[in-house]
Amino acid sequence: MGLIEVKGIRVYAYHGCLTEEGRIGGHYQVDVAVEGDLARAERTDKLGDTIDYGRVTAIVVEQMAVRSHLIEHVAARILEALRAEWPHGFAWTVRLVKEHPPIAGAVDGVVYTVKG
Repeated sequence: MGLIEVKGIRVYAYHGCLTEEGRIGGHYQVDVAVEGDLARAERTDKLGDTIDYGRVTAIVVEQMAVRSHLIEHVAARILEALRAEWPHGFAWTVRLVKEHPPIAGAVDGVVYTVKG
């Protein structure tokens, strides 16, 4: 079993329940982890035998470009897209951070994590 982690995918996006969030946008960070049998890639040294983390990043960026009200919805969409690209034998974790959300008080970020 192997573990690949793509950490700190930074995206500017327009998610949130407030109308202003859809206009102004905000900073987000996404971490993706995938665990599974990567022994073939260990032997062959071929990109086609592993999870292409460039493609992982592209999927995150694509999904973050689609506006949602809730970060839970965005994270679930990212997970679904990853599982569609690599449908067999992998356990995924998507961690989405909304940095400095527009709420009362000083908050560094709000985090939602989904696994599947």
